Amino acid sequence: MLYEEERKLKIVEYLRQHFQVSESTIRRDLQELEDAKLLKRTHGGAVCLDDVNLEPSFGEREDRFRKEKEAIARKAANFIQNGDTLLIDSGTTTLYMAKELNRFSELKVVTNSIILAQALQGVRGIEVIIIGGTLRKNTLAMVGPIAEQALGILNVDKAFMATNGLDLEGGLTTPNIVEAATKAKMIKIAKQVILLTDHTKVGRVAFAKFADLSQIDACIIDDKAQKEMLARLEEEGIAVYTVQT
Repeated sequence: MLYEEERKLKIVEYLRQHFQVSESTIRRDLQELEDAKLLKRTHGGAVCLDDVNLEPSFGEREDRFRKEKEAIARKAANFIQNGDTLLIDSGTTTLYMAKELNRFSELKVVTNSIILAQALQGVRGIEVIIIGGTLRKNTLAMVGPIAEQALGILNVDKAFMATNGLDLEGGLTTPNIVEAATKAKMIKIAKQVILLTDHTKVGRVAFAKFADLSQIDACIIDDKAQKEMLARLEEEGIAVYTVQT
């Protein structure tokens, strides 16, 4: 581990070797990174916000890695057939998937996402069932005991799940323990579980675990994910589908 002064010297050395920029340019770049919610400026420096347990709002996450999420969503729609009963988890990637469902004429969709339900409310041929529960403002998801009770009386053909962390040992994880319990219940009521995730979630472990990798049937992920990790997932029995971005 580097001590503070040594760390600062290495940062300065790196900047000198790789960049010929003014102090004002660095300040501007830091401001743009803060605007993008990738770091937070502090007195005399900045701290990275890329912490798996720091949970930006839904709106802040929606446009991050948009091309990857749209490609994953298009691929996910190929797993669906008319007449299916689906469970769609709350998440930004799953929201993009919901926008692909207008190609179907008969679906039943169960979701805990109020924004996803709103996106589907005007789509002809899709019956939307939104479960009750406590609204988490960060994720716009209904969670908790009431949500789990509602899920307990349902059975679905396919569950499309989102995650904050995907790790070989840590499994699937999310920062909030209440939301993790609701996600775990979702997985239990589905005949087939399909994970939708971009490459930034791979190798990350958040606070609360909601599933082992053995509970996942398929994973749709963008092609920026490490090939070695994808091969390991396949060794675990997961069908891995990569999409071009």
